[in-house]
Amino acid sequence: MKKGREEKVKSRRILRIDEALRSGKKVTLASLVKRCEGVSARTIQRDIEFMRDFNNAPIVYDRETRSYRYSEPNFFIKTVQMTEGELFSVALFDRLLEQYRNTPLENDLRNVFRKIIAGMPDEITIDSSFLENRTTFIPDQGPKIEPEVFPKVFEALKGHKTLEFEYRPLQKLSYMPRLLDPYHAVCQKGNWYIIGFCHDKGDVRVFSYSRMKDVRITKDSFKIPDTFKPEDYFDKEIGVWLSAKQKYTVELLISKEIGTFAIDRTWHSNQQLKQNKDGSVRVSFETTQLPEVKRWVLGQGSTVKVLGPKELKVKILEEAKEIIKFYK
Repeated sequence: MKKGREEKVKSRRILRIDEALRSGKKVTLASLVKRCEGVSARTIQRDIEFMRDFNNAPIVYDRETRSYRYSEPNFFIKTVQMTEGELFSVALFDRLLEQYRNTPLENDLRNVFRKIIAGMPDEITIDSSFLENRTTFIPDQGPKIEPEVFPKVFEALKGHKTLEFEYRPLQKLSYMPRLLDPYHAVCQKGNWYIIGFCHDKGDVRVFSYSRMKDVRITKDSFKIPDTFKPEDYFDKEIGVWLSAKQKYTVELLISKEIGTFAIDRTWHSNQQLKQNKDGSVRVSFETTQLPEVKRWVLGQGSTVKVLGPKELKVKILEEAKEIIKFYK
């Protein structure tokens, strides 16, 4: 048997021995041999010695009853087993949590992480010192969300309860009261949104968690309409924006200066790419989220030209005219 397989088989035996010792029943050498199947009594004895040495297992042998037991009733073998690559991922965990800063998820994920660590052997060695000086993580920086927003929104979402809260629209400086039946939560690049029926507007709307405050769960219940489809209000690959449900075919011409970037990037699962002889790239894909596409195109300046649809070209032109006014 190869060494790697031997270790796996041995690990399974140790877990079975541990399970037996925690069962509260009489554990004899013969019963362990039977439980582990196909091994000798001497192998079980070596496993017990290994558990004592490697896991600090407080296994004692009672000569009077000829049985084994844990001298500490709450002891158990920590069973989380990881490869070196997985341990490296654990070392990255704290840095990866950056994208959840300022959300209650940060504390919840840290608690999960602590439980994983608690289930691992007391001594684990992995050289992650180079992470400090030779790696940099740049997460999407989401806006700050009031602590009470997350739990209350998700409680209302789970219980089908209407929410009452104060909300600050993008175009306003002050907060306004809102009543909402929450249907679906979305996280886009660190930004959290709740989609639901707004009583004040009489329509399905999208609300940003970061602009909600004084959230209260009412006693009123609601039922999500059978006609509601979350995908009508966002595109997983483009973004979240409350726009018409109509799909558009977006066509972009990307200049040769960033042609390699255009070819390397996955724009959409339904994308079509074609590189022209001059190095420019023609990209096309379908989406309902024209506002998000407009923002991206404007951010690329003169390196991207909109070929279609006409509606997007008009929006780009209108925005460009407004920008020019700033510099006159």
